[in-house]
Amino acid sequence: MSSGLTRGTEAVRRAIQNSQASLRTLAKRYGINQKTVAKWKKRETVA
Repeated sequence: MSSGLTRGTEAVRRAIQNSQASLRTLAKRYGINQKTVAKWKKRETVA
């Protein structure tokens, strides 16, 4: 069973992967580091 935080994080990762916005814009939108956004965008899966 996953927590609400995990589901929320998965939703954010999915949104980041599907977005055409810049790393900077996405980082600001979700309140996370640009390096994290870049890492998540490179991933094949959302897990």
